[in-house]
Amino acid sequence: MIQDETLDLLEWSRLCEHVSTFAATKMGAIAARLLSIPQTQAESLSLLAQTQEIYTLEQTLTTEIPFGGIRDIRPIVKRATLKGVLSGDELLDVASTLAGMRRLRRFIEEQEDVPILLDLISVIRTYPELEQEINHCIDEQGKVADRASVKLGNLRRQLKTQRDRITQTLQNILQRKSHAIQENLITQRGDRFVLPVKANHKEIVPGIVHDSSTSGATLYIEPHAIVSLGNDLRQLHQQEKREEEAICRALTEKVAEVYEDLETLVKIATILDLATARARYSYWLQGNPPRFIAPEEPITLRELHHPLLVWQHRHEEGKAVVPVTACIRPTIRVVAITGPNTGGKTVTLKTIALAALMAKVGLFVPAREPVELPWFGRVLADIGDEQSLEQSLSTFSGHIRRICRILDRVAADSSALVLLDEVGAGTDPSEGTGLAIALLKHLAERAQLTIATTHFGELKALKYEDERFENASVEFDEVSLQPTYRLLWGIPGRSNALAIARRLGLSPEVIENAQEWVGTASEDVNQAIAGLEAERRRQETQVKETSSLLSETERLHEEVARKAQQLKEREQQLRQQQEIEIQKAIAEAKKEVARAIKTLQKGTLSGQEARQASQDLDRIAGQYLPSKVNPRKPKPGYQPKIGEKVRIPSLGQTGEVLHIEEEAAQLTVRFGLMKMTVGLAEIESLDGKKAEVPQKEPSKKTITGKDKTQPSLPKAKLPAIQTARNTLDIRGMRVVTAESELEQGIAKAYNANCSTVWIIHGKGTGKLREGVHHFLSNHPQVENFELGDRQNGGTGVTIAYLT
Repeated sequence: MIQDETLDLLEWSRLCEHVSTFAATKMGAIAARLLSIPQTQAESLSLLAQTQEIYTLEQTLTTEIPFGGIRDIRPIVKRATLKGVLSGDELLDVASTLAGMRRLRRFIEEQEDVPILLDLISVIRTYPELEQEINHCIDEQGKVADRASVKLGNLRRQLKTQRDRITQTLQNILQRKSHAIQENLITQRGDRFVLPVKANHKEIVPGIVHDSSTSGATLYIEPHAIVSLGNDLRQLHQQEKREEEAICRALTEKVAEVYEDLETLVKIATILDLATARARYSYWLQGNPPRFIAPEEPITLRELHHPLLVWQHRHEEGKAVVPVTACIRPTIRVVAITGPNTGGKTVTLKTIALAALMAKVGLFVPAREPVELPWFGRVLADIGDEQSLEQSLSTFSGHIRRICRILDRVAADSSALVLLDEVGAGTDPSEGTGLAIALLKHLAERAQLTIATTHFGELKALKYEDERFENASVEFDEVSLQPTYRLLWGIPGRSNALAIARRLGLSPEVIENAQEWVGTASEDVNQAIAGLEAERRRQETQVKETSSLLSETERLHEEVARKAQQLKEREQQLRQQQEIEIQKAIAEAKKEVARAIKTLQKGTLSGQEARQASQDLDRIAGQYLPSKVNPRKPKPGYQPKIGEKVRIPSLGQTGEVLHIEEEAAQLTVRFGLMKMTVGLAEIESLDGKKAEVPQKEPSKKTITGKDKTQPSLPKAKLPAIQTARNTLDIRGMRVVTAESELEQGIAKAYNANCSTVWIIHGKGTGKLREGVHHFLSNHPQVENFELGDRQNGGTGVTIAYLT
């Protein structure tokens, strides 16, 4: 068949042999060596899915997929169905395979995202009871164990007893007649126990002679005393053998009962091992999964490597493999590759053909992603000589015979990939050219894709006559006179014969005469092709430079992004550190405030001590207030309203306005479960606007004397420190009673050299506050008075300054 011939030409069996080295079991290796080509695309897709799942699975595993213990028991099972009796070793192979497949099934069931593998093992039955019975009856050496049956155990005990009796009897003879014995030992000939007796003393040890030494000096005699014992021993051995055979037969019958499931089990094991071999070979080859394209999609095979050359390079220290790139438009049906000999044209054909076959059998293709190619129904090739002296076939005749077989297959399958090496060669060039053109046009109508190599220049022009044709060429370095093995698309190869001959020193006269025969037209074509090649090289150089610049740009972008991320992280760290420092400062400030308050609450203070305490509080406020840490300019012009949310920057809190006292420029705010009175100057809106604080006119006090209408100016105040001595609480009193308390309290404070008196009258209806203010404005020892600020009680407290 032409299909088999093609596989031989492509050395497909070598590739299969390479795949088999990655199998874990004997049957997997055999299946890999005999890789069959699928007949449908669905089958190929299924094989690729198996390969992909195991490929992905093995990348995440820390151990290998367990195939240990699995044997090819198909011949054993077949013989069991034919009434043959399996030996102990064969039965152990059955039990080992059942146990191995159970471990393999359990392993796969524990994995994630392997639906194909789970579907494969879903039909497996491992018969643990059969495995246990075999292991119970057969020991590790493959012998039937004593525990296999009661009868066998009794027989073997009798055998031991009988052997012991025979041995004891022979030992007695050895001791009594040692002078007639050649060696002091007991041996066997067949199943009979004998003694080595000297030939000239055989009458001393009467018995049956079973053997003699080569020299005849020693006779191996079974003494008459143990003949009957030996006969009994033989009968016991026969009974033992029959019992062992009965046990093995019973086990064999049980194996035969489930032979279909056992064959299925081995089949699944082979499929799994073969898929594992494909996955491991694909990984070793650095292949990528192929995708089968629709007719309207282009073929994409970038940096495709010949798998056999890769193996040769890695295992046999061969030359580095030059990859091939093939990007073929969907409208192209024929590709004509031209170029010099040994330039890599034939290797290109084989590489593309092997890629198509590898994709069909479920192997990954050694090319850069994406790998996209059609599912070719047939891969048909005519590569190499078909010369045969026995059949009187010339090279040309051999090619034609093979091409005829190819055309027959193409007629039956239009999805074929056809590969023709040196099409039309081996005959007259003019006739060969015509035949090649006709053949390629015929295949363009019938085959899915044809790739042909040729030296005929006329085939280069087909591209410009028929859009289904494309040119390609193998590159040749004119300086080194060596091929580069690179495939160039869209440019036909040019003749290099004269150029090579000139550089190799052929006579210029001969070169000139040859040029005249070739003609100037051919030289013009070669020059045009040379120009195209030069332009292609220039564009390739620009593409490499552009790619380099793009890579550098991407690297710089990544570096900038990385540094920006580092700066962002650093900013967050600094902000966190700043917040920690602020919290520490606030905590320290609270401690110092607490110490200052305790000092003030101790009792009487002198004016200097009070002044020092006030200065300490001012210093603490200036050092620790958040506004000092993070100053922010508020926006003026804000008027709070009841029910509105406001921010208190000094406390770092947000609260709801409950009450506003415009006269005192204060308002009551609630945040959480707490309520407090704050001044307008201490709050701001949520968007940062500062509240407008109305200017408070100083309280006027009428002074008796020369000018009673002139308001008195308050003297410079000493630090206003509130203590129990200068505080009067008159809340709940009537105005008349309060005036008496005020008189006494002011007198005591004045006598105690207190400069300030705190009068707590509460807010209420405001009548008591008005009475207090009226009293103070007429008191001779009161120089001035004002309402307290938020910290000092607000409108519920009046502070009087004494003269």
